[in-house]
Amino acid sequence: MNAATPQLTDTVFTFAQQLSSTRRGARLARLLAMERLIAWEVSPGIIERAEHVVAELASNAALHGRVQGRDFLLALTLDNAAGTLRIAVSDTRGKYRPAIPPERAKDAESGRGLILVDALADRWGTEPRPPSGKTVWALLAQPHQAIRSSGK
Repeated sequence: MNAATPQLTDTVFTFAQQLSSTRRGARLARLLAMERLIAWEVSPGIIERAEHVVAELASNAALHGRVQGRDFLLALTLDNAAGTLRIAVSDTRGKYRPAIPPERAKDAESGRGLILVDALADRWGTEPRPPSGKTVWALLAQPHQAIRSSGK
């Protein structure tokens, strides 16, 4: 008897949501991202890494990228063929480009967020978002076996 082996689909899934540039909006971004990744049946290891990355990028957008009355955008792209998850957070303050800060005191209360993103993401960077914003993105790679999206 021949048993069919499960095949991964070479599908790209996307999710995008605008959220208020507030602490509540940043928290909601993290919760929505986790819900979507669970529904896509992404591996627990990627979900755990993604949760921290989304939390940091969304809180940076709400805190540092905030322009009164303008929202930030969370976008997720799961590419099964490439085995990658792209997390992108766009805000409307384009002149402030994030960078890993120079050495900070161990007891500093802030400034570690992008160090965390750098440690958890396989790659990350920024790109302009015309007319006046920026997008900070992070790419999480995973072997094909671990990304098992059913497309729900």
